[in-house]
Amino acid sequence: MNSSNFWGTPPPKQNDEIEWEMRPGGMYVQRRDVGADDDHSGAGSSSRAGPMIKINVSYGSSHHEVYLPAESTFLDVKKLLAHKTGLEPNEQRLFFKGKEKQNEEYLHLGGVKDKSKMLLLEDAASKERKLEEMRKQSEMIKASQAVAGVREEVDKLSERVAALEVAVNGATKVSEKEFLVSTELLMRQLLKLDSIKAEGVAKLQRKAEVRRVQNFVDTLDSLKERNSKSFSKNGNAVSVTTKWENFGSGMGSLNAPPRMSSSGQVSQDFEQLD
Repeated sequence: MNSSNFWGTPPPKQNDEIEWEMRPGGMYVQRRDVGADDDHSGAGSSSRAGPMIKINVSYGSSHHEVYLPAESTFLDVKKLLAHKTGLEPNEQRLFFKGKEKQNEEYLHLGGVKDKSKMLLLEDAASKERKLEEMRKQSEMIKASQAVAGVREEVDKLSERVAALEVAVNGATKVSEKEFLVSTELLMRQLLKLDSIKAEGVAKLQRKAEVRRVQNFVDTLDSLKERNSKSFSKNGNAVSVTTKWENFGSGMGSLNAPPRMSSSGQVSQDFEQLD
């Protein structure tokens, strides 16, 4: 008997490589290999029966072709499309003949045939979620750049603090105006940091910079006190300068910028930041 179709009991094995399977109605047929590559077999659909079909899918301005067994489900189609579009199956909406199809529906039962056309849309909730993630990412980048700008100014001011520390440690009398100017400029950087709205990594960067500025302010307070006690009976004072022209208002001379609040009060306010 040359036919590969049998009814009733399975035929005897004439070749160890031939495998048989029962189809609806009790008919035995030779098991078919549905293909090996991703474009011709869907994830989870390798055991589906039926001939291979091609489906044309439109997604925006792009068009995709997928190949899979005719008795696959619409979820199988989505799994293939995930590799082509970057959309996960739960982010996809598939339409066939104007109707949205559910994951568990079978292609052949829904009238899908070879070369049938489908429409793919991204789920609205998924699209909105991605837009929100992009917005947060953009805000975080903007905040990080703002913190970096403050950090650059604080780096310059740190040189001023270091110069004052060298002078005080070397028993050199420093004018009180020097401490006043440096402290006021550091307070301005704290106010800039306070105005930056940050989340995630940018928030941690801002918090670290706030602590850094506060440490410099504390150092200046300590140096000022030591400077005052060491030379309380000596009226001689020297001016310790750096490149003030690199800074903003108040840095072009040794005149202190307009006072906004006492250093102690501002420091206390920023201890509560974050």
